[in-house]
Amino acid sequence: MIERIETGIAPSSAPINDAVRAGKHLWLVAIAEDPVSGEIVEGGIEAQARRCIGNLDIAVKAAGGTLRNLVMVQIFLTDSADAAGMNKVYREYFTEQPYPVRATVVVKELLAAGLKIEIAATAVLD
Repeated sequence: MIERIETGIAPSSAPINDAVRAGKHLWLVAIAEDPVSGEIVEGGIEAQARRCIGNLDIAVKAAGGTLRNLVMVQIFLTDSADAAGMNKVYREYFTEQPYPVRATVVVKELLAAGLKIEIAATAVLD
């Protein structure tokens, strides 16, 4: 059975969810949006990465887990030059082994204007 997780993050107008759960498995997606207003945060990659991972944290906690439950992270960046700033912020949140498996991909663009980063993740809950 697939269960939608209510994260409390401003809902999208698109037919999507921030998090869904099936058994112990959780699938998540996060962008650099203010969780209350839904507006894309301004600033460079570090500000957007911090907000994006912060939203990921909100979503996984809403399902009863933590960032330590993540097993796979896929990061989408619009500029390869942003990788260093994203990694700097990523290290603030992921400080202990085992780290989630991670893929970082540079894409032409993301759907929201001004968006520099999007993260998809998979977690296994206890």
